[in-house]
Amino acid sequence: MIRDPADLTAADYLDGAREMSAADRPYLAHLLAEEAARLTPDPATAADIRGSFPDPTTTRTEID
Repeated sequence: MIRDPADLTAADYLDGAREMSAADRPYLAHLLAEEAARLTPDPATAADIRGSFPDPTTTRTEID
């Protein structure tokens, strides 16, 4: 089903972020979570959302 992006809520974006995370698509998860956080009126909740889906391009993984 095609939906108008203007009708999507923070919960819709957060659901998408969770789906992308489960599908091992961390950057898409991060982008969707950023939009969910932007649409969230409570700053503490928005910070929690951002913390749950960090930008994978700024996180560092040590490799031996």
